[in-house]
Amino acid sequence: MTNRRDFVKRAGLATVGAVGAATLAAPYVKAANAPIKWRLQTYAGPALAEHVIKPSIDQFNKVANGEMVIELYTADQLVPTGELFRAMQNGTIDAVQSDDDSIAAPVDVSVFGGYFPFATRYSLDVPALFHKWGLNEIWQEAYGEVKGVKWLSAGSWDPCNFNTRKPIRSLADLKGLRVFTFPTAGKFLARFGVVPVTLPYEDAQVAVQTGELDGIAWSGITEDYTVGWADVTKYFLTNNISGAWIGSYFANEERWNALPEHLKALFNLCMDSSHYYRQHWYWSGEANLRVNGKKMELTTIPDEEWATVEAEAHKFWDEIAATSPRAKKVIDIFKAYNATMVAAGPPYRYGKA
Repeated sequence: MTNRRDFVKRAGLATVGAVGAATLAAPYVKAANAPIKWRLQTYAGPALAEHVIKPSIDQFNKVANGEMVIELYTADQLVPTGELFRAMQNGTIDAVQSDDDSIAAPVDVSVFGGYFPFATRYSLDVPALFHKWGLNEIWQEAYGEVKGVKWLSAGSWDPCNFNTRKPIRSLADLKGLRVFTFPTAGKFLARFGVVPVTLPYEDAQVAVQTGELDGIAWSGITEDYTVGWADVTKYFLTNNISGAWIGSYFANEERWNALPEHLKALFNLCMDSSHYYRQHWYWSGEANLRVNGKKMELTTIPDEEWATVEAEAHKFWDEIAATSPRAKKVIDIFKAYNATMVAAGPPYRYGKA
């Protein structure tokens, strides 16, 4: 809250009476020979941001050699996550790292950001879908219809598992669970009796401790240990509804267009560096902590029972496909991609898609 107050003061709101027209979206001005300065806010809290974005931003600031400096802010520090898209569009902040779903991006593909049920099985599915199966072009088209924001790049994060206060060993155990999760994932999980709860990211751990939440369906086990959720929950469900979260980088369109080409290229390289870091950090962490982590007991819903969840997901896909021609195009790609992976066999897929 202190940081948010400081931000508002810097933006000019505290001096409206003195200067009259000052607003958060005041025109961007760069003094001659001064470094370009951006404010970038991530969806992640401080502990998680140390891994999912900070190394790449530190690299950027170092290699930019004084020409540009990116100030990194964590979840809800300047703007509530649900308002990030509008804040970036209006110029309040310069760039965002998040999923499309959580920031309420006004495009028909936003539903696929975050955890779209069973669209991915492994983290490598995300870059494969974007770079080789056409999702890059679809996202560029969708955001090209929205003024003021430039979609830059998508990458993969961890799978979506449950960490809970009580064990989950059957679908019946999901009924009535109050769970912190993402918007679209929550809509899907509600079909099985889960009660999705929306609250600020940094409040989730305390909400579990006070009993306001029964658990969290927001990450894999790596994040549970990294951010402290493993300290307040006892059980980790090995079944997941998605093999990898889809997140993106976005920028205010005017600020992006104003960058010299070499700084755009540098930012693109640093995004790729961030995507690569997460691939190995999560992949190693998920396996290592399942085997060597001591804080949570692993539980599993039997495969034959979990198959009903997957079957329901495919019905959910068809419902989303009916919402727009572009959404149908994405769903058709998911279907073709997963069918190809199944046909390819191990190690691409074990069992059904």
